[in-house]
Amino acid sequence: MTAAAPSLATQHREVVVIGGGQAGLAIGYDLAEQGRRFTILEAAGEPAAAWQTRWDSLRLFTPVRYDSLPGRAFPGAPDSYPGRDDVVAYLTDYARQFELPVEYDSRVRSVRASDVGFVVETEGRTYEADQVVVATGPFQVPFVPSISERLDDSVVQLHSSDYRSPEQLPDGPVLVVGGGNTGFQIASELAGSRQVHLAVGTRQTPLPQRIAGRDLFRYLEATGLMGKTVTSRIGQRIKDRETLIGSSPRAARKQGIQMRARATAADGAKVAFADGTDVTVSAVVWATGFTFDHSFVELPVFDDRGAVAHGRGVTAVRGAYFLGLPWQHTRGSALLGWVKDAAHYIACAIEDHAHGGASSTARLPPDPVMQ
Repeated sequence: MTAAAPSLATQHREVVVIGGGQAGLAIGYDLAEQGRRFTILEAAGEPAAAWQTRWDSLRLFTPVRYDSLPGRAFPGAPDSYPGRDDVVAYLTDYARQFELPVEYDSRVRSVRASDVGFVVETEGRTYEADQVVVATGPFQVPFVPSISERLDDSVVQLHSSDYRSPEQLPDGPVLVVGGGNTGFQIASELAGSRQVHLAVGTRQTPLPQRIAGRDLFRYLEATGLMGKTVTSRIGQRIKDRETLIGSSPRAARKQGIQMRARATAADGAKVAFADGTDVTVSAVVWATGFTFDHSFVELPVFDDRGAVAHGRGVTAVRGAYFLGLPWQHTRGSALLGWVKDAAHYIACAIEDHAHGGASSTARLPPDPVMQ
């Protein structure tokens, strides 16, 4: 086995944040407020990389009034719904306004414990850090089911992260696989120009975008549902379910989209479904989500299933934290407008640890909503 080339330089930081998306920027704001000496390492070469890989017509299902990071309001009418480019511009301007130390093209190869705290290695640099925050978010490795390998080369296949607009796809029937908000939104856009089939494995609960003229999230906030914790009774019931917002099978059918059961097999240009039906397609868009890649984290912070073991992002390894995980504490923990709450909690843990607190949660703020 060939040994890795030595890093060109070693630098020390109080905190190294891995990931320069919305989670990394949110905690960067708090660390700057604390006067910490820190850096944010971003693998991509440009700001808001995860958002830049989304489709052109994407619109948030949360209105502007709920989309802000700490210290800077999201621009626009409070009840309007930002598009992809609006989010990219906001995050880019956010990092610039607060002069956050984001280092691009800095993919982290490893994080491991050391006598000084932690060692974080990138391709050309090594950082020694007192504390480290893994804020790489939920959109890491596109997941595509194995049945995709059985489709002909003549069938164009795109994961939703590579889909931009209908012009990428050939004429003919298109299958969108995935019953979440992404699958429904992409299917809706494609239905304007071709025959579309939407395969849904697990039915999600549809909710209207607006109720009595008010946005859904006004009600979720007013009733406290957005603040219900993952350990609460209701949190346990809904944490593994994705809720459809502004989409539904009934509305999809009205657009001419043909609803299909779970896609179970493929052969040539034909895809088969769990109900015994099949369809021949010219293209497939896999709106099947993402998987995590924490392989660079060489710390004992994972459970027997390989999932991160934590309490609100605080791990058993003192000084090591995760941020931006879905349901890290509440439904909004990874969402643009709510990640600031999770970030502030971790920032308080960082401050406590830096002050030599007996426990990394000794002086943390209480839960915003009772379980």
